[in-house]
Amino acid sequence: MSTHSGITVDDDGVRRSLADGTEESVSWADLAEVAIRTTPEGPWKEDVFFLLVRAGGGGCAVPAGDPSADDLMSRLQSMPGFDNDAFVEAMTTPEDGLFVVWQRDQ
Repeated sequence: MSTHSGITVDDDGVRRSLADGTEESVSWADLAEVAIRTTPEGPWKEDVFFLLVRAGGGGCAVPAGDPSADDLMSRLQSMPGFDNDAFVEAMTTPEDGLFVVWQRDQ
């Protein structure tokens, strides 16, 4: 388990405590989709985010620069059906984009 800067990645799922005291979360069991959102804000601002979408809506966003992102990435890349090609494309794109790297089989 890792907890950094308000983000926890563990065997249950991912939780992120926000500055206003609210929490975003998604359990691995409820995870429906993983996407990577890129913006042209880098390199001085966070420009890559992992979007973990819960079945039925909602979920959790994790900045790729957060220390917890390494643990998150190793878990995501071990999931069956993870699209490494889309992941590499997302991580090397300097402009706005949304790349779906995993979806639960329907």
